[in-house]
Amino acid sequence: MTTEKNFLSRIPLWVLAVIPLALLAALVLLFVNTNPLAVTSAALPPVEELDVQRVTLPEPGLIVLEVVNGGPDPVTVAQVLVDDAYWQFEIEPGNTLPRLGRATIRIPYPWVEAEPHEIALVTSTGVTFDAAVELSTQSPALGGGQLLAYALVGFYVGVIPVGLGLLWFPAMRRLSRTGMGFILSLTVGLLVFLLVDTFLEMLELSAELPGVFQGVPLGLFMALLTWLGILAVGNRPQAAGRNTPEGRRFVAWLIALGIGLHNLGEGLAVGAAFALGEAALGSFLVIGFILHNITEGVGIAAPVAKDQPKPGWFLGVLLLAGGPAILGSLMGAFAFSPLVGVIFLGIGIGAIWQVIVEVGRLLQRDHEREGQPLATWANLAGLALGIAVMYVTAFLVKF
Repeated sequence: MTTEKNFLSRIPLWVLAVIPLALLAALVLLFVNTNPLAVTSAALPPVEELDVQRVTLPEPGLIVLEVVNGGPDPVTVAQVLVDDAYWQFEIEPGNTLPRLGRATIRIPYPWVEAEPHEIALVTSTGVTFDAAVELSTQSPALGGGQLLAYALVGFYVGVIPVGLGLLWFPAMRRLSRTGMGFILSLTVGLLVFLLVDTFLEMLELSAELPGVFQGVPLGLFMALLTWLGILAVGNRPQAAGRNTPEGRRFVAWLIALGIGLHNLGEGLAVGAAFALGEAALGSFLVIGFILHNITEGVGIAAPVAKDQPKPGWFLGVLLLAGGPAILGSLMGAFAFSPLVGVIFLGIGIGAIWQVIVEVGRLLQRDHEREGQPLATWANLAGLALGIAVMYVTAFLVKF
């Protein structure tokens, strides 16, 4: 045993680390060259999966599709049908897409304004993959005017309603202990609704991803890592005292972060609606989100109602909570990606969950200091009202 130990101690550490990897590579190579099922599987047709990520109409007479091969085998696009008629097309970088390969398909088709069009991609094996233009209208071109317009829409959706909610801060400072408990409970209620809503948005967006990306696990893993990351940040000495002004401001920053990540998803929905020509739906969403988000400012201000933050602090939390709606609106209009959306929504889930925990602890400590139970009728009413307000205003934005 002693001889063996001495022998291993003389081997460099990097060699010990590389040996298992080398053996693993040799095992994979052996299986590839001696696979006993290779003859049987060779006779089977390829497994094809082609996902249409985005359809745009950049100019009259042109339809552009962004596609990705989410299957295990290469896919060759052989033909394209538009409204049940075969049509010429151009595809870059080539007709054959390797696994996870992406391509842009340009179809010179005389689409008709405000009418729907059905598109089918036919592979070399005869498998078809469908896409649709629900309402034909020219897609926004990337330019200064369009960027400003979509940024303004995000400003309406995120920044303005959060700012209006923050205007309740002076009134909140005059509330009694019971009243502040009510407001903090209301904050927990609206955050619980945002948590559920963000999770459902993540599930919906995950369905648009190719299966190989594993959208739901990806979103949940991002939520887990975000939650643990916020826990690590929250363990700093300057953030540990939650009943100090610095600690309460830290909690408010977390609330603004969670709300901001949720508002990113709302901006994506609004930007995509306008980009697809659904102006009526987009306008309806803007009005709905303004009413839906006004209570978010109350939730941000609630932890610091005992303090006197400077105007610059309010501006910072306002931009953190409302600004992502601007980014989301621009992404939804010009560069929408379900993969990026799932990642950000997953981050939002983790952030909102930790915010709920932090606000709950703050509320519990306040009641323990006053010698009162946490489960009071006022707190229950605040929690129920927070959920109810978000639920009722959600009727304006769900379709």
